[in-house]
Amino acid sequence: MSAAQHESDEIAAIRQAVQALCEKFPGEYWRALDRERAYPTEFVEALTKAGFLAALIPEQYGGSGLSMGAVIAIMEEIQANGCNGAACHAQMYVMGTLLRHGSPEQKQKFLPSIARGELRLQAFGVTEPTSGTDTLNLRTTAVRDNDHYVVNGQKIWTSRVEHSDLMLLLARTTPREQAQKRTEGLSVFLVDMREARGRGLTIRPIRTMMNHATTEVFFDDLRVPAENLIGREGQGFHYILSGMNAERILIAAECIGDAKWFIGRASGYARERNVFGRPIGQNQGVQFPIARAYAQMRGAELMVHEAAGLYEAGRDCGAEANMAKLLAADASWAAADMCVQTHGGFGFAEEFDIERKFRETRLYQVAPISTNLILSYLAEHVLRLPRSY
Repeated sequence: MSAAQHESDEIAAIRQAVQALCEKFPGEYWRALDRERAYPTEFVEALTKAGFLAALIPEQYGGSGLSMGAVIAIMEEIQANGCNGAACHAQMYVMGTLLRHGSPEQKQKFLPSIARGELRLQAFGVTEPTSGTDTLNLRTTAVRDNDHYVVNGQKIWTSRVEHSDLMLLLARTTPREQAQKRTEGLSVFLVDMREARGRGLTIRPIRTMMNHATTEVFFDDLRVPAENLIGREGQGFHYILSGMNAERILIAAECIGDAKWFIGRASGYARERNVFGRPIGQNQGVQFPIARAYAQMRGAELMVHEAAGLYEAGRDCGAEANMAKLLAADASWAAADMCVQTHGGFGFAEEFDIERKFRETRLYQVAPISTNLILSYLAEHVLRLPRSY
């Protein structure tokens, strides 16, 4: 049996296991959480117990040591089965920064506990109110004070902070005007929020159109041990880039899962719903949008796998990761719109789950990076057009 065939069988088994887990968390579970804007604690605990959230952690630290291909299968299946991986996906993509740039001591200290589910690494503190996606202009500072760094500033859209023990934080350690290069002077820290809450860390929830557990975070003379600095001081921006590529790939996989869910629901309804004495799916005006959504999803799916393969091989995948996120987000949004249209008025009814998933997948036109910024990236870095911003 070839290695490729073996991996295919492994991934198929993973998909079946995720599907079986998701069956225990039907639409009623997610609708109740959505109404209360509550965190899916039971779902995240089930994923943790099954080992899925430790997928990228090497076996030597108690993880599963799976490939990126296996991880995107996990996230895709969660979405394709009507669940919401946004509650826990950060633990997947944030992990790359710690794995690639953390010290042996940091890995030994944190990874086994994360793998066992004793610690959650779910928060990624990067975006700020004034800089948005202009990461190099962030204002949160971390100033060295003997064996600690003192952090001051603010982050926004930092999701899952209230349900995480650890946060990966990007802060400025060298004033911008003193940095030798524009991309230097930022550093990455692993913040233990169990110790930080009430000691310089303040969290304020932000209510949004979907249940996303997002917040704004304030740092007021928060002291972070110097041993929690990941890698070299001033090189943090370079460290998070690989994590951002992983984030885009995993979000893209989730979008593919969403698209499959919408297409499946629309196809099933179009076969069963009879109007004017015939299934509505017999009408080309109904079947063509479903078929187009399927073709769009399949094309995006290929780019997701292309990006995941490059990431797994340690090769530059910035363009592919961005294109995967762009195409997959467009595919999921097109499928969502099509699904609502296919169901007509029933698409707006809470009990069908379509309106919930519709709201959830809309986010990925904007986050973790907007469509326009991806197009700007491709224009500059792939097509060699003049920088537009």
